[in-house]
Amino acid sequence: MAHEYVVSAGGITVANQAVTLVFINPAAAPSALIRILRCWVSQSANATSAQQRVQLNTQASVFPTLTSTTPAKTKQGDAVSVIAGGIAGAAGTCGTNASAEGVGAKTVISNDAFNVLNGWLWVPTPDEVIDMPAGLASGFGLHLPVAPVTLTNWHCGVVFAER
Repeated sequence: MAHEYVVSAGGITVANQAVTLVFINPAAAPSALIRILRCWVSQSANATSAQQRVQLNTQASVFPTLTSTTPAKTKQGDAVSVIAGGIAGAAGTCGTNASAEGVGAKTVISNDAFNVLNGWLWVPTPDEVIDMPAGLASGFGLHLPVAPVTLTNWHCGVVFAER
C-alpha cells in the first residue's frame, strides 16, 4: 500500500529568475521509491493575463537552495514520510521556492506553458506517472524555466507516493 504526501507552498514571492518551486530528492537505497502523482502552479497577485512556462525535470547535484518544507500526509493515519524538509536538496529531503538553482544539470521530463489567470495542473494517467527510485543521484523538480512577470503570490505543490 502506498502512502501519499504533499509538498506545497502558498502566497510565496519568487526570485526574479528561473526558479524551482518544489524539489524532492529520494532517500538513499533501500528506502521507498517516490512516485509523482500530481503537480500544480497558480498565481493570485493580479488579474493580468500572462503566459508562463513550466517544466518537470530531474536535477543532479549540485541541487537548488530551498526553503525547508515538511511533506504533509494526505491520509492522517499514515506514518511520517521518509522524506524530510531540507534546504540543500540532499537525498531524502524536499523543499520549496529555490533562492538559488545550483549548478547541477537539469534533465527536462516535460515542458508546458499556462496562462497565470488559469493556473496549471498536471495529473498523469497511471502509465505516465514519474518514478524516482531510492538512491537515485537526481531529485525531481517543479520548475519555472523563465522568471514570471509577477513575482508575488505564487502557489504550487507536488503530491507523491512512497512505494
